[in-house]
Amino acid sequence: MAGRLVKSIGALIGLGVIGAGVFLVVTRPQPLPDEYWATAGTPDVKNGELVFSMGGCVSCHKKPGAEGADALVLAGGVTIDSPYGKFHVPNISPDEKAGIGNWTLAQFGNAVTRGVGPDGSHLYPSLPYGSYSRMTPKDVGDLFAYIKTLPKSDNVAPPHELGFPYNMRLALGGWKWLYFSDAPRVELANADATVKRGQYIVEGPGHCGECHTPRDELGGFKAGQWLSGAPNPEGKGKIPDITPGGSVASWSEGDIANYLETGFTPEYDTAGGTMVEVQKNMAKLPKEDREAIAAYLKVIPKL
Repeated sequence: MAGRLVKSIGALIGLGVIGAGVFLVVTRPQPLPDEYWATAGTPDVKNGELVFSMGGCVSCHKKPGAEGADALVLAGGVTIDSPYGKFHVPNISPDEKAGIGNWTLAQFGNAVTRGVGPDGSHLYPSLPYGSYSRMTPKDVGDLFAYIKTLPKSDNVAPPHELGFPYNMRLALGGWKWLYFSDAPRVELANADATVKRGQYIVEGPGHCGECHTPRDELGGFKAGQWLSGAPNPEGKGKIPDITPGGSVASWSEGDIANYLETGFTPEYDTAGGTMVEVQKNMAKLPKEDREAIAAYLKVIPKL
């Protein structure tokens, strides 16, 4: 009897060890190789500036309260409150010590699109790499080149303030296993070039779903509810449903494009809350890109 018990316990321990090993393998950080990033080609800083606006990088990475030219000093320090604790946005200026001045393109690209830090650790999805994963190597390379032209800052943001178990980076591998994907959010048959461009911007660098899509208890997007609206992270009201069945259902493509350019709705209301910063960034895009966003929003599934 005792022998059987010992064997059973040993078997359970063995299974546990095997299970832990499988978990670690499946959820390990998975950066893309240097060869992948080499396909970015010769940097185009002008396009990098466009991608910078498209991604709204300045909104999070500028020093709190910075305006004008000062906003291009990507010193970090903004605090993002969440149900899991406080995330402090890092310095991504070209400073060699406090920022990303010593990073390679591969390190930058894997942080932005794979959620893997230069030291090989998982990064928290407060950096929306779940959306940025759809960015092309070219756009990532151009963005990196543009950031390197901006002023340096020696500011060091404080570490994140997260309680257990959210302070365990190892668990982020499990989160990625559940939610991380670079597949299209919406399958669109026979989409033309304009819609495809809009899909790329909205689902990728524009990361619109990060605010407009509801999340479950673990912070992943709820299946089948893409862009259907979500609680306002600022605590008041709701981020609107921007599918064809939502609050902008009566807006034409022209109305949407004009709103992104001017901040004015068809009812002559204005953008508010965090959308003010988003709209300012979208206003810097070419007219064709704003029209592409509008075209995409009009053909996604109605919820």
